[in-house]
Amino acid sequence: MTKNRLGGVIAAVPTPVDAAGQPDTQLFLRHATWALASGCDGLNVLGTTGEANSLSAGQRRTVMAAAAGQLDPLRLMVGTGTPDLETTIALTRHAHELGFAGALILPPFYYKGVPEDGLFEWFARIVEATADAPIPIYLYNYPLMTGIRFSPELAGRLSAGLSGRIVGAKDSSGEAGYADQLAAIEGFDVFPSTEASLSLAGSRGYAGCISATVNVAPALSAALWRDQGNKDLLAQVSAIRAGVSAQPLIPAVKFLTGHIHGEAGFERILPPMLELTDEQKSALVALGLSA
Repeated sequence: MTKNRLGGVIAAVPTPVDAAGQPDTQLFLRHATWALASGCDGLNVLGTTGEANSLSAGQRRTVMAAAAGQLDPLRLMVGTGTPDLETTIALTRHAHELGFAGALILPPFYYKGVPEDGLFEWFARIVEATADAPIPIYLYNYPLMTGIRFSPELAGRLSAGLSGRIVGAKDSSGEAGYADQLAAIEGFDVFPSTEASLSLAGSRGYAGCISATVNVAPALSAALWRDQGNKDLLAQVSAIRAGVSAQPLIPAVKFLTGHIHGEAGFERILPPMLELTDEQKSALVALGLSA
């Protein structure tokens, strides 16, 4: 299978919504276009930062169509995972039809403590059902949200055993050494979820990063990707990451995106999350970020 290999600095972009909670594709495209022009190698659409699991399948299709229709889909990874196979398969097929470079798929996150053979079967069925729509698949390892961890052994088994369709993973675990274990799998592209990891990408074999906080300073992350030994750049991106992460992350990214673009409509958040307090917003403004 021909693989459209994503790599480098990938922003996990937010999904702006209107007052009725529907995706605002105009604002979405405004930020996505800016992020790509400002140094991002690619974008992760409809991930955790994109509030994918607060959106219906129809709303997700709306965002997917807007992204693929106006941006280069070969620079886009899209989240297609849901708790049920039918919807996951349908969204994954649709991602292929639209030309996305990859599908980022969560494990079936309602059931906890499931056996690894069950997780293997879940992905095997997705691969089988999309055999004629062979979009590359990336595992989304985020145990804090899903309660499920892809062991390195399972990741290797999935990579080797399913027609070459499982090509990598986004690791949002924060677990020391875990990304290194995944990167040791032959031909497996690993993206830690912090841009600070870019300084280790060459030595550890990472394919890049997929990060929410890249949205607010993409040029700095792009510079670090090109110059991984630059300690000043590492200190800058680490400080921004720490400052943004000190607040609730998704509302913080949405607020700062609006602040950078001068458009308060970016700030709207879907429940159960809430918009930030004035004090939290002031702390983010003090970071001094701008377009």
